Amino acid sequence: MTVSQCPADFFVYNKELYQFLVAAQRKSIKNNSAQIASISLEINLVDPLVVMDKLAQPNQLNFYWENKGKKEAIAAIDAVAKLQIEGKERFSKSEKFIKYCLKNIINFSSTEEVFSRPLFFCSFSFFERNYQEDYPFPASTVFVPRWQIAVKDKRCILVANTIIHADVNIEEFLYILWRKIEIIHSLEYHSPHRDCREPKFSKKSVANPEKFKLSVFSALETIKSRHVSKIVLADALDVISNTPFNLFNSLHNLRQLHPNCYIFSTSNGKGQNFIGASPERLISIHKQQLITDALAGSAPRGKTPAEDAANADRLLNSDKERHEHSLVIDFITQRLSQLGLLPQLLPPRLRQLSNIQHLWTPISALVPDRVHPLKIVSQLHPTPAVAGAAPDIACAEIRRYESFERGLYAAPLGWVDADGNCEFIVGIRSALIDGDRARLYAGAGIVAGSDPEKELAEIQLKLQALLKALV
Repeated sequence: MTVSQCPADFFVYNKELYQFLVAAQRKSIKNNSAQIASISLEINLVDPLVVMDKLAQPNQLNFYWENKGKKEAIAAIDAVAKLQIEGKERFSKSEKFIKYCLKNIINFSSTEEVFSRPLFFCSFSFFERNYQEDYPFPASTVFVPRWQIAVKDKRCILVANTIIHADVNIEEFLYILWRKIEIIHSLEYHSPHRDCREPKFSKKSVANPEKFKLSVFSALETIKSRHVSKIVLADALDVISNTPFNLFNSLHNLRQLHPNCYIFSTSNGKGQNFIGASPERLISIHKQQLITDALAGSAPRGKTPAEDAANADRLLNSDKERHEHSLVIDFITQRLSQLGLLPQLLPPRLRQLSNIQHLWTPISALVPDRVHPLKIVSQLHPTPAVAGAAPDIACAEIRRYESFERGLYAAPLGWVDADGNCEFIVGIRSALIDGDRARLYAGAGIVAGSDPEKELAEIQLKLQALLKALV
């Protein structure tokens, strides 16, 4: 049953909801502690991206997530509880924060659909702390949203989370909830105005092409020393537009241009957004069944079917690309095994995107109850696909070669629920948006045999695909 737009019907239908909130308030008073009341209602089908565009404010934490292949999209707007930290223990402290919040969440649900419970939205930076003082995002953010709108298989669920304490006016909250539903329902056939004018922009590589190629040559010398077998070097492209970047337009373009990728956006509550279209899933857990991706080794798509097939064949038979891919497989299986999991390799295949194709081996495992998803995220980040092998040494080299702060680039972003279900991606093919300015990021894996010219071309290919979506 979907929620009616009529206020009288809404309050009659939700007598149970009123009683639930009264009971939550009594519990809060009795325990002398605030509760998070989580209310889940099925509503008319709307586009979560449209809802976020309409309701989200620059001074709020927000998160957007879409996977077209799985027919799901989620918008998380504002926060009722949050944690922002840095340091070596950021994953374990985030896990403790989630468990603490769960003890204080009480649920009211009119549906058992997927996403009918509150999710914890998480973003972590590549390094445990940011060295650039004015980098706009913390090294770790976890939050419970005030409003969560999710679509799965054309069913739309609103989750409203609110803090309940002695002074809360329940009737007033119910009216706010009904008004919010009314606004969301009004967006059912709404299409935001899209500015179709061609923006003018200037762009500048943070590390100029010659400097990047020198870094590749230097990395190859380091690899020859045998201390490290792979180093992932990234470059950044700074873009200035004559008009502010439109978040809705950029995300809509990304989902149209990259339907096979995870579309994501996270905001810091200060006006900046980190967005992207990532092909790389770090982990997905559903009913304790984990899937992760070994994704490394790349080639461009061809302009004709014959050229595309030839590129794919070269990729599948390239010793250099297969070696790069095997480093990621070995790392993931070893790290999962260290947690007591038994990883199983699925048959290798190609992951073909609009402008690039990758070697791809899915890896599965059963997750025991004692292992929280963030323990696995912590164990896997950073993989050799985005750092190198061995990761600790490679990360030190990355700090040496790269002149910019990676921040959220190539780092874990995603969500986790109360039952240990989760999905995290690696924040590659991404950009930091700040008004009329954007910084785009892309990287390439350097191994023995890498050609600096080809690595530069690979990065420029990735950056151009992202730039096309933004402008």
